[in-house]
Amino acid sequence: MIDNASIESLKNSIDIVDVVGSFIELRKAGANYKANCPFHGEKTPSFVVSPTKQIYHCFGCGVGGDSIKFVMELEKLTYPEAIEKLASMFNFSLNYTKGSSDYSDAKRVLESIQTWYVKNLEHNPTAKEYLLNRGVAQSSIERFGIGYVPDGNSVMHFLNTTLLPLPKAVEAGILAQGEGGRYYARLVERITFPIFSTSGAAVGFGGRTITNHPAKYINSPQTKLFNKSRLLYGYDLAKESIYKNKKLIVCEGYLDVVMFHQAGFTEAVASMGTALTPEHLPLLRKGDPKIILAYDGDKAGVAAALKAAHMLAVANFDGGVVLFPDGQDPADLIAKGQSEAVAKLLREAKPLIPFVLEKTIYAYDLNDPRAKEAAFGAAKQFLESLSQIIKDSYIPMAATLLGVTPALFGKHTDLGRTRESFSQKKDDTELLGIIKTLLEKPELIDTVLDAVEIKIFGVYAEYFNLLLAGEREHPLLMGLEVNEEIHTLSEEKLLYALRKILIRYYKQKLKMLPRDSSLSADKKMFLIRKLRTDIIPRLEKGELVTYETE
Repeated sequence: MIDNASIESLKNSIDIVDVVGSFIELRKAGANYKANCPFHGEKTPSFVVSPTKQIYHCFGCGVGGDSIKFVMELEKLTYPEAIEKLASMFNFSLNYTKGSSDYSDAKRVLESIQTWYVKNLEHNPTAKEYLLNRGVAQSSIERFGIGYVPDGNSVMHFLNTTLLPLPKAVEAGILAQGEGGRYYARLVERITFPIFSTSGAAVGFGGRTITNHPAKYINSPQTKLFNKSRLLYGYDLAKESIYKNKKLIVCEGYLDVVMFHQAGFTEAVASMGTALTPEHLPLLRKGDPKIILAYDGDKAGVAAALKAAHMLAVANFDGGVVLFPDGQDPADLIAKGQSEAVAKLLREAKPLIPFVLEKTIYAYDLNDPRAKEAAFGAAKQFLESLSQIIKDSYIPMAATLLGVTPALFGKHTDLGRTRESFSQKKDDTELLGIIKTLLEKPELIDTVLDAVEIKIFGVYAEYFNLLLAGEREHPLLMGLEVNEEIHTLSEEKLLYALRKILIRYYKQKLKMLPRDSSLSADKKMFLIRKLRTDIIPRLEKGELVTYETE
């Protein structure tokens, strides 16, 4: 049995916000925290956690209690099991009046085997040389507790000689049982990376082969102590920096994390053999950091980054994406002494929503109206998953990437009619081409302003105003800069495009003037004659001329 004094000590050492926040996303709401209730389906948060009273309560379904009750109800555990679960989560040592528990036995196995793995590394030159060749310093090896596991017989011999019970080693994920109940080691002949809970308790291992095994990395299986969907490798070492700097770097592998920390980027963590999942969100939310996804630039890395960025954007996280170029990963660059280049890439991370929009839209052939329609549908679906204010802010960028009018993203858009609109966007492409040219060649801005009035650009006049205000990071201009469908013009082609726009503008005016009730008949006749016999002919002959018609 668990000693009662030990239980009280555990209760006094844990915070209900940390406990509940390890399982569900909490948002600050005054003195309390709120969330969608995990015990019944709801869209509006009615589940409240009180840090001052150390209780939770749902105003929707009525559940409530303390930290222990929460873990019991959510994980379907008995009272002693919930106590032991909490103790393992927060690296708390319980005292027992007699015997022990599955949790404490599994914890003892993990701690003992980790110490043994570390000692083994010093006696394996091949493993040590591999790490040193990858640029891993001795200080990093010690800081992360990197070790080595030899052959399976050695593992079994160690467990037997240290009197560690084999069934408990199975529960800890160190051993497995085959046919006939035979025990065998899960990890053999691999460099080991111990995985710790957020509070620093050993819960599992990752293993990297040095014998060219087809499975380059293997992780511990899911156990009572280890759930890889709720943990991030290196978080126990990174959390102080994450809270302090309000930044969290998510990378792909163990060595990436080690090398990031070695180079001073101590906010780095990694998911373990799996993509980021919604179960990771409560941990990512802690401290409200900006999330930087730092992935390899290969096909798999881009796909993982897109999936993670989409999930984070929908969950209203702030952050960005860095894709490392030329098939290199962060560990490679840092090992080559290019930490400054890595820092620059991190500073220039593409924001989450622009990244998702760009990768989503450019996955389609925008020259094909049907594919363009599909791209529009995918972009619209993503934007609809965002909050109203965020969605409205990024509609112009999505429209620019697609080369369509922002009005198409209205709530009542008829997707069946968008194909016709997509085939009529040549004029928009010319207008945006001029603006993109001015983004890249600002010395031509005065030339354009001397030749035309900004209002002639219609719905794209806002681009000019943002450009003149120096708002280059606005979603409108960012979207235009990354839109490969819109090309930069030479000065000669720029002037030609301006003349075409003016001709089109004045011909449209000619159609509208007869119906303009604000003008007298004489004024109308004068303007019509002026446009027909003077302005338009001069433009068609190659002269750049404007005329006030209002």
